[in-house]
Amino acid sequence: MAAISIKELLEAGAHFGHQTRRWDPRMSEYIFTSRNGIHIIDLQKTLRMADDAYNWVKGEAANGATFLFVGTKSKLQKRLKKKQSVPVYLMLTIAGLVELLLIGILLRVV
Repeated sequence: MAAISIKELLEAGAHFGHQTRRWDPRMSEYIFTSRNGIHIIDLQKTLRMADDAYNWVKGEAANGATFLFVGTKSKLQKRLKKKQSVPVYLMLTIAGLVELLLIGILLRVV
């Protein structure tokens, strides 16, 4: 069973990509079409990849892995604050980005 649906992706605006003038050929397989100068993302591929990611995270969590969730959007920050059982980073500044990079480096070393 899918963790999310295409309807939820549409409601969240996940189908809106970058402006067509900011084209990157590596993204061509994920672009469904373009409309009014904006690329429209293929939500069926997005859904398959999101399910793969969900299943991987679920499996790793079952094996005791710890994840750091980074929330830079205010709506997401409010939701993540309610989750006390996982590490959460809620602000993204230049200093915070450096801190996250250092944490990532340290976690790989340990």
